[in-house]
Amino acid sequence: MSTSLPSCGVARFLTLLDGPWATLIVRELLRGPQRFTELRSSLPGISPHTLTSRLRQFETHGIVTRTVHAEVPPRVVYELTPLGKELRTVLDAMAAWAMAIPVAEHAEGVGAG
Repeated sequence: MSTSLPSCGVARFLTLLDGPWATLIVRELLRGPQRFTELRSSLPGISPHTLTSRLRQFETHGIVTRTVHAEVPPRVVYELTPLGKELRTVLDAMAAWAMAIPVAEHAEGVGAG
């Protein structure tokens, strides 16, 4: 996995939070530290491979920490770093913007005229 990032801030953001799963993983981790299985359960449809890949990318870029507890079986907990927690304002702004979009009454008129 490459650790180089674009110099443009928007492009960098999109590189780090590429695709819907990345943003939804951050949303779940904003609730607090979670184990892998907890994250998978809260994100129906995500594959273990995708979740692992995203978590590793976040860890590489300092967004998430991965803590392995010396237990049998080992317990692994993922948590947002202070940098990752700063994404709360971004996600809150995205949610507010999306909720301001009126719900279409009828789809038939879309794109006409």
